[in-house]
Amino acid sequence: MAAAEPAVPALPSGGGLGAPSGTVPVLFCFSVFARPSAVPHGAGYELLIQKFLSLYGDQIDMHRKFVVQLFAEEWGQYVDLPKGFTVSERCKVRLVPLQIQLRGFTGRFILLKSKNKRCILGTTPPPFFLVEKPLTTLGNLTPSSTVFFCCDMQERFRPAIKYFGDIISVGQRLLQGARILGIPVIVTEQYPKGLGSTVQEIDLTGVKLVLPKTKFSMVLPEVEAALAEIPGVRSVVLFGVETHVCIQQTALELVGRGIEVHIVADATSSRSMMDRMFALERLARTGIIVTTSEAVLLQLVADKDHPKFKEIQNLIKASAPESGLLSKV
Repeated sequence: MAAAEPAVPALPSGGGLGAPSGTVPVLFCFSVFARPSAVPHGAGYELLIQKFLSLYGDQIDMHRKFVVQLFAEEWGQYVDLPKGFTVSERCKVRLVPLQIQLRGFTGRFILLKSKNKRCILGTTPPPFFLVEKPLTTLGNLTPSSTVFFCCDMQERFRPAIKYFGDIISVGQRLLQGARILGIPVIVTEQYPKGLGSTVQEIDLTGVKLVLPKTKFSMVLPEVEAALAEIPGVRSVVLFGVETHVCIQQTALELVGRGIEVHIVADATSSRSMMDRMFALERLARTGIIVTTSEAVLLQLVADKDHPKFKEIQNLIKASAPESGLLSKV
């Protein structure tokens, strides 16, 4: 037998809860919670989303897809929010997460000023995506929800990429860490017929996929299929070359699919340090996390009592090279 829906509590006229006149009482439901509040008369879809974020922001998974629904008395159940809906009388709404892959979606951005978040809306009302702005991105990493992307670390780039030897060294450390922690690794090679294979120093033992490409971004159909086979992927740790081309385009595509991206600054370079610097600045402004190899590895173990901590500690005993990359982040 289905549980009864929570009734909208009786509120004083004029909005109640100390709200000024011209507001309408609304019961906002999410998960097992139901919280009464009020919105201005005529409030639409975007204001309802803002209110949900203000009431439940710390409990909403920002990587999920959601739909807003209205309780319809005539049907005795919730229905999807009608297009063009505005609040004109006391009502009950709920926010429902959907089990849908965040792939292939395009939309327009709307700033939700009250919580400094962005909401990507389609051309019609919900479903919608919630994506954190840079100031509110937490950047948590866990092995079970993380994949490593190693981008185009190829032999022909060796003489052209600044500090290539250093990023090879750091990249190898990251791949060792991935093997220790059981994190899947996807590797691409840009036009290997002309640019060669991945450098010999990079040990590809146990990687999930090594894929040739001509597209600059690593987000190819084969890569998307590989990601779909890994349950619960939320974060990608990205490193390789070149920062302003393949790294940047990969990061932007992944973020557009709702995946959080961590770019490893000490394992990422370009031919031009100016290109690298401005690419990292641009990416950081979009909410992509620019970090270091040691920070990534220690965040993934999170606790000195982690069973793999000693092995990770041995990897980072020697600090990453303090090359000319340092002053160009």
